[in-house]
Amino acid sequence: MPAALAADTETGEPTAAQPELPRESLTIVSGSSRHVFSVELAKTPRQQQVGEMFRTHIPDDRGMLFLWVYPQESNMWMENTLVPLDIVFIGRDHKIQAIEENAVPLSLAHISSHGPVTATLELAGGVTRKLGISVGDEVESPSLANRH
Repeated sequence: MPAALAADTETGEPTAAQPELPRESLTIVSGSSRHVFSVELAKTPRQQQVGEMFRTHIPDDRGMLFLWVYPQESNMWMENTLVPLDIVFIGRDHKIQAIEENAVPLSLAHISSHGPVTATLELAGGVTRKLGISVGDEVESPSLANRH
């Protein structure tokens, strides 16, 4: 089986990047600025487990949105993740509840939302600081529109 497919179909530890997931547009409203990203949608437990593992580059205008079935505390980690990420926790009100900037590649430390969130967004490391994105900014996307 090709390595790229192994991570998508096996149930054990991921060994390769997963194929690109379906995408949608996501906008972060920060003051008078609107920052638009093309994000992959990680909806299934396996897609969420693999996330952005083994990828060697995340463009500044891309990311991955983890959609939780119900609001929950989100605990992320950087195992097998080769590039730094900004991890953005999105509350029920679609506002940014917390941001972990430049999460350390390959770290096994858990990064917590410190409270229930409806989604978690991963962006390239340093993007939130560069664009001035901060806690309280509003997040707009079709997938978040029906979540509370």
